[in-house]
Amino acid sequence: MPHNTQLRADIQARILKRRGSEFVHSTINPARSALLVIDMQHAFVEAGRPSCVPMAASIVANINRLADACRANGAPVCWVYTTFSTATLHNWSTFFGGVYDQAFSRAVVDNLSDGAAGHALWRDLQIQPGDWRACKDRFSAFLPGHCDIESRLRAANIDTVIITGTVTNVCCESSARDAVMRNFSVIMAADANAALCDEDHNASMNALAQTFGDVMDCDQIINRLQSKQADNA
Repeated sequence: MPHNTQLRADIQARILKRRGSEFVHSTINPARSALLVIDMQHAFVEAGRPSCVPMAASIVANINRLADACRANGAPVCWVYTTFSTATLHNWSTFFGGVYDQAFSRAVVDNLSDGAAGHALWRDLQIQPGDWRACKDRFSAFLPGHCDIESRLRAANIDTVIITGTVTNVCCESSARDAVMRNFSVIMAADANAALCDEDHNASMNALAQTFGDVMDCDQIINRLQSKQADNA
């Protein structure tokens, strides 16, 4: 089962006081939106790998369902994946060899190098030929110079991103924060993000909800996508 997402009552009250409504988005315009699926690679989903997030397998069905709904309503689906190389050990040494020790750093980088078994997108994801793919080599997909997704979204006139994937409080949260600061609207799919534990997941969701955007479940997102389509019919 996905995480049991709980937004604190005081944060919900703070949100209502600031804008008078629970959510920023009463509808979601699929023509201006994209689904970003972050780091759902074997390295993060398959048991026994250094970066494995055991909860990640539990969100695959929700990601597939949300991806189907986005495609059906005209919103692109983008599979964002991490690609490291030996150079990463040197040009990101504050993390690899700093936050992570040398041995663990090497294991993580080797698993996420192009062509490694851990680099491939998870086998149970229902990827379609028309979907987008984007490569990043840092936590955030919106860090300038480290992923091309921002320029591609702007070229497609997209201003809203729905974020799913793993790890909730690392790459997903980093991408959400940077997306807002790059002037994109952000919706976090609470039951399609995975962290190492409920506490990590909820800490991230609470921080994002009060300052960075909407936290919704997949049903709420799908209903809003379909509502916007109905309005345009």
